Amino acid sequence: MSTLSPPQLILASGSPYRAELLARLRLPFTQQSPDVDETPLRDEAAAPLATRLALSKAQAVAAQVPGAWVIGSDQVCACEGRLLGKPGSRANAIEQLKFLSGKYSAFITAVVLMRQGGATHRDFDTTAVKFRKLSDAEIIRYVDAEPAYDCAGSAKIEGLGITLTAEVQSRDPTALIGLPLIATAKLLRKAGFTLP
Repeated sequence: MSTLSPPQLILASGSPYRAELLARLRLPFTQQSPDVDETPLRDEAAAPLATRLALSKAQAVAAQVPGAWVIGSDQVCACEGRLLGKPGSRANAIEQLKFLSGKYSAFITAVVLMRQGGATHRDFDTTAVKFRKLSDAEIIRYVDAEPAYDCAGSAKIEGLGITLTAEVQSRDPTALIGLPLIATAKLLRKAGFTLP
């Protein structure tokens, strides 16, 4: 008697954080980095931007591996009408944290599960983060200790970045790290994957 093997699952991301999160679901997957322009469109809001980028990443990988289910995800930080992505440099990280100091921000994390020529499922999570009033010295000490240049908003909340916050509100604590696992598990079950 033969058993059907599970469909191929690919994480369309080079992020070690997202890979570590997806591994918690104990499904076999591979990882492939997509080449996607992450520049926001004119007047694009945070949720549509995060969703568009998650979809673009999934589509880029799905086009290369027909038949595979592909997970794309993206996160955008929004504060007072400004969108903050990955800072990419020390100077940008310092500037972002100075801007976020003492303010509430929304981290929108979108996830898409799709396969080429098949169904596309999507969801997103919003996490509210209140940053403490940060001194310049605190910001510099943080950036030097944990250069989170690849994290939207420049704070790695699962690490030392938690010390920069006064409050975090979310329905899914994994969303802020980069992949909302509650939503991801829901999309995977919808696609026929077996999860406990």
